[in-house]
Formats: sequence, C-alpha cells, structure tokens
Amino acid sequence: MTLHAILVLVVSAVVTLALTGLVRRYVVSRSMLDVPNPRSSHTSPTPRGGGLAIAIVTLSGVILAVAMGRLPTNTALALGVGGAFVAALGWVEDARGLSATVRFVCHVGAAVWAVYWLGGPWWAVVGVVGAINAYNFMDGIDGLAASEALVVGGIGGGLLLAAGDMRLAFIAFLVAGAAGGFLPWNWQPAKIFLGDVGSGLLGFYFAALAIASARSGSVPLVVWLIVLGVFVVDATATLVRRVWRKERWYEAHRSHAYQRLVQAGWSHAKVACAVAVVNVCLGVLAWLGWRDTDWMLPVSLVSAFCVMTLYILVERIHPLARRG
Repeated sequence: MTLHAILVLVVSAVVTLALTGLVRRYVVSRSMLDVPNPRSSHTSPTPRGGGLAIAIVTLSGVILAVAMGRLPTNTALALGVGGAFVAALGWVEDARGLSATVRFVCHVGAAVWAVYWLGGPWWAVVGVVGAINAYNFMDGIDGLAASEALVVGGIGGGLLLAAGDMRLAFIAFLVAGAAGGFLPWNWQPAKIFLGDVGSGLLGFYFAALAIASARSGSVPLVVWLIVLGVFVVDATATLVRRVWRKERWYEAHRSHAYQRLVQAGWSHAKVACAVAVVNVCLGVLAWLGWRDTDWMLPVSLVSAFCVMTLYILVERIHPLARRG
C-alpha cells in the first residue's frame, strides 16, 4: 500500500471520527431518534443519521480529487452528484420519512445518472438500485454496515491499487477510511446509527465503484460481488423468501440471517466480527480470481457455495419464523 493510500485512509477516518460527534450532537438536538419497536434489534432510543459525517467527508474528497485533476469528470459527476442526491434523500428519510414510492423513484433516478456518466450497461441501473436498498436492509445491528464498508473498501482499494487504477483506489480508500472513522461511534452499544443517509450512500458507492472498475478493466464486477458476498446473499435470499411468503418485503423486519443470529444469542459485536472475518476470506478468494482469470469461475463457485452454506447454517441455528 502506497503512502498516499495510507494517508487517505487515516485522514478520512480521523475527520469522520471527529465530525460524527458533531453530527450526533445535532441530531440529538433535533430529536432524530430511532425508537425501538418489535422489529428492532436495539432496545433503547438511539440517534440516527450519523452517516451524514461519512457523506460530508467522502463527497468533499470527491470534490478535492476532481479539483486536483485526480478524478475524471465523468466519475466525479457520477459519484459526486449521484452520491449527494442519494445522501440528501436518505437524510430527509431519517429526519421526517418518505414514502416507499418516492424513495424508489429517486433511487432509480440516481442510478440512471450514475450509469449514464460511468458508461455502464443500462441493466446496471437495477444493480445500483438493488445495492442502495440491500445495504439499507443489512444495516440492522451495531457495527455491521460500517465494518463491511471498512473491509470491502479496503480490499477493493488494494485490488485497484495493484491494478494501477489510482483514481478509483482513492475513492475506495476514502470510503473505507470514513467507515472506519464512524465505526467507533457505531460499535456495540451504538451511540449513533448510520441512518439511510449513510447506508444508502455506501451501497451507491460500491455499486458505482464496481461499474467504474469493470469499465476501466481494472477489477471485474464479479470480484466485487465475491467480496460483498455476505450482504448480497443475505439480502437477496431474505428478500426472495419474504416475497414468496407474500410478506410486505419493503417493511422493517428481523428476518435477515445476521438478525436471526442476534436472536439466537449472539452479540451485535460477535456477528459483525464474524462477517468481517468472512469478508477477509472472500477477499483472498477474490484476489486469487483477479490475479489469474483461469481461476475466476472456480473461485466464484466456491465463494457462492461457502456463503450459501453459512446462510443455511444460520437457518439451522435460528430458522426463519413461520407466518402467523
């Protein structure tokens, strides 16, 4: 890892760490609290919207990078404008709520914008919208979404750096550092939650990075899917099962595998650490596939098998509750 990469990680982490304290003070003064309900995994009112600190730091980093000529204009427009829109939408949701229809339409708009400027295929719009919402779905216990962003951003940044894609590596490390700076505030017991402003933005960033790196030929899309395997499988499998059971899939629930581990007696911290370890293992597999394309198919199959096996193991530990 180069000195510049380390500097980006450290600076973004330190600034986010300090800024989150100010954001927390502000949201508490506005009574922006996440009050527990039967579907919650927390037991006391907790401030939400802490992802605003991540948004400010990462979007400022994008602006700085393009001003210094270190980020192409099209990438900056996709990440900067699209990211700001997703973050602003999430902030409104955290502050006063939005209808599911409004959120969906706005997410599609942000996805179309990003895919257009990144030059990705139009089917990628579905992927971006899915990533925004999947990351939101997976932000249900202390420390999970932030630690995921730290590990995945770090692994992605390392691969991009090895591929010589310094510009996208900067963004990946920027996101990883900001998530790392937020993590101490969000670790069990969380002093503040990411909120939609943070979870939606992180999902958007990873989708945009995947499209941009695939377009540049530095890191294939499948590598990002492998590294994000835990979130992809848990979010997708749970969504499919809820739709199959004719449940209101868009409503808050506690059906995800990580939530059921907590219900089975695991602490939030234990689940977050376990997922981080799995992410690192998936990162090693992704690196093997990226390093030698002949290994990509077997690595992808092994990764999918391993994550699906873990999902099934969770099902045996704490099965999805029957309806009614």
